[in-house]
Amino acid sequence: MPRPITQPSRHLAQHFSNAGHLISHLLMLLYPTVVLTLERQFSLGYGELLALSVPGAVLYGICALPAGWLGDRWSAEYMMVIFYVGSGLAAILTGLATGPLGIAIGLTLIGLFGAIYHPVGIAWLVRNAENHGRALGLNGLFGSIGVGSASLVAASLTALAGWRSAFIVPGAACLGLGLALWMSVRLGIVVAATQDRKPQEDPGRHAVIRAFLVLSVTMLCAGLTWQALAVVMPKLFEQRLPNITEGSTVMVGAIVGVVFAISAATQLLGGWIADRFSLKWAYVGSWALQTPLLLALAYAWEVPLVIAMILVFCTIVISTPVENALLVRYTPGRWRATAFGAKFVLSMGLGSLGLPLVALVHERTGDFFWLFVILSGLAGTIVAIGALLPLDRARGAARSAVAMPAE
Repeated sequence: MPRPITQPSRHLAQHFSNAGHLISHLLMLLYPTVVLTLERQFSLGYGELLALSVPGAVLYGICALPAGWLGDRWSAEYMMVIFYVGSGLAAILTGLATGPLGIAIGLTLIGLFGAIYHPVGIAWLVRNAENHGRALGLNGLFGSIGVGSASLVAASLTALAGWRSAFIVPGAACLGLGLALWMSVRLGIVVAATQDRKPQEDPGRHAVIRAFLVLSVTMLCAGLTWQALAVVMPKLFEQRLPNITEGSTVMVGAIVGVVFAISAATQLLGGWIADRFSLKWAYVGSWALQTPLLLALAYAWEVPLVIAMILVFCTIVISTPVENALLVRYTPGRWRATAFGAKFVLSMGLGSLGLPLVALVHERTGDFFWLFVILSGLAGTIVAIGALLPLDRARGAARSAVAMPAE
């Protein structure tokens, strides 16, 4: 007989999901800062060293689909255990590497195991959450903390104990969380939830197909934009903030951390918007704001560059819980992890092409002007295609309409 799902079990599942979002992004984004040190150690160019992370970045997205399928068909809880334990061991292995080949293998394994989180962890979160928008916003906040702290963690640990510690210390923490989750599941403290805590209305087959086609395009463009921006920031700040950073890698990491820290809180705003307003127009509006901001990055230097980057990431962060809420809205619960897997094949897998795009633009031009012109065009594409999403009512209005007959 299956164990009953208690409130503490649901809360603990959400805590492990949120922690997983943080550490997933943290581990994936340690390398763009560590690579600044490796340039001097291995006497290789930035583009050559950055290319070592491409296989892992590709697997991080492409393997999300089979991971999501397993999460739907087998066990979300045990898939999360595999994510934690595998990612932790892979990070430790990267820190123990003796050369570029070993680093490439370690980064590839980080991407492979990291691919489990987004399709499985977010679907697991939604299944246990009562308020989807708020839960997705809080989850996104943890992801932003992981992204924002990665550069500072990498730079600080590298300065204190060498670049190897930048992978080994977070890897050990990740491994510890995996063992804690395994014990919680084995002891019945965390119990599997097979249905949504808060079911939603059926949107209809036509709306589901239309939303799937539109989101397939917009999520790919959003993924390319996100990946490129997250990877380019350390090098961009090193080049365009000479009077602020004065050649200090730690200062570069700190400024990257500030950008992410300021923008992180807007995840909660995005979740609030997703619960109360039209998902379609909230999504389109956030990318409409990003289009001119991304173009401004092509020209900005010093303090204006930092301000523009903060505004760009604030709008991206707001759009993320809205995009996830759209996916929840138009996906049946029994296929949700698979749907999130498909999303991250597009946004993280094919979107990882943003990484070689960064390297290519820098190698050809020595700067990133044309990168931001391209990203601005992608944002404009999201606005145009996103306008074709099915029209939905404001979330608060929809809830009021449902409540009226009972009054």
